[in-house]
Amino acid sequence: MAEPTQDQVRGHSFDGIEEYDNRLPNWWLWILYGTIVFSIGYWLAFQTVSLFPQPKDRLAADMKRAQEAQLARMAEGGPSNESLNMLAGMADKVAEGRKLFQTHCVACHADQGQGLVGPNLTDPNWIHGGAPVDIHRTVTEGVAAKGMPAWGSQLGPQRVDLVVAYVLSIRNTNVAGKAPEGDVYTGE
Repeated sequence: MAEPTQDQVRGHSFDGIEEYDNRLPNWWLWILYGTIVFSIGYWLAFQTVSLFPQPKDRLAADMKRAQEAQLARMAEGGPSNESLNMLAGMADKVAEGRKLFQTHCVACHADQGQGLVGPNLTDPNWIHGGAPVDIHRTVTEGVAAKGMPAWGSQLGPQRVDLVVAYVLSIRNTNVAGKAPEGDVYTGE
């Protein structure tokens, strides 16, 4: 059996308390070294080499899937203000709607929706109602008396939803263009 060693005093004291020079326990050292190795491995796997997706990326993908599922459930009952506003908050859907708008709507509403023959879509005024379902109905059914074609049969329900999402994203941006027409929509 080994003789116990005498504790070594470091040679300084503070308020009468002396500090001893004791060796750290092995279990504590193994935890320290294990933590260092784990942190380096974690950093390499997630940050440097990107072997695994980042938690924020996984969350964004999960949120997108949840929104798509909610939109699918809402679409079963037809478009609603909530579903169209949600669609307008999804950047990828708005981008798709912008492409459709650029293809089919610029002849009458101009490239930024500021209005040419058709009304300005960027101001708060709306001729046939400014609620999302009112805009959807106008795009789908058209307004023959004003020269607005019915796009519902040409585009289909999903693409009409995308166009409406884009229109909702540009409203109240007040791009200089055609003078305001119709009543102010306050969102109520």
